[in-house]
Amino acid sequence: MASWSWTARACSVSALCLLSWACRQQPPLPAYGVVPEFHLTAQTAQPFDSRSLQGKVWVVDFIFTNCPGPCPRMTSQMKQVQRATDIRLVSISIDPKRDTPEVLAAFAQKFHADLSRWVFLTGPRETIQHLSRNVFLLGDVDETLQHSTRFVLVDRKSRIRGFYETSGADSIPRLVADIKSLVKETN
Repeated sequence: MASWSWTARACSVSALCLLSWACRQQPPLPAYGVVPEFHLTAQTAQPFDSRSLQGKVWVVDFIFTNCPGPCPRMTSQMKQVQRATDIRLVSISIDPKRDTPEVLAAFAQKFHADLSRWVFLTGPRETIQHLSRNVFLLGDVDETLQHSTRFVLVDRKSRIRGFYETSGADSIPRLVADIKSLVKETN
């Protein structure tokens, strides 16, 4: 009887170890498309070339600085991502008429953005529309200033690997977990 008990416990322990390992092994994140090279203007008033993001994991969102709705929340959530990871962050203004580089710089300062890793961008409305709709698959941006509240996760090969609705309670923890997974990815 003692050997049965030992065998049963050994099997239970083995099953728990296997289950624990299986739970940690997540399938790779899907790829939704490749982000082509783009050029905008940074909060420093310097040209921004997306080639500076090649080989890095990064998150992008679309905001505007005088937003009375979700943009301050989204920027605070990006700040959480900044604290939890070492990746690059990109916030693109959908209101280029008002969000000049100087306005973006003040906005970045207000949210204590680490500008060595987080860039705030503006540029021609047509370019921003193209990026939002056709590249990041977030829909149209226009004069109504309504826009997607999703974050987009991009891998080292400029592939879109995830979308995160910022109004969801688990979206930021899930995003941070997926970022850590992508950082560990070698291919």
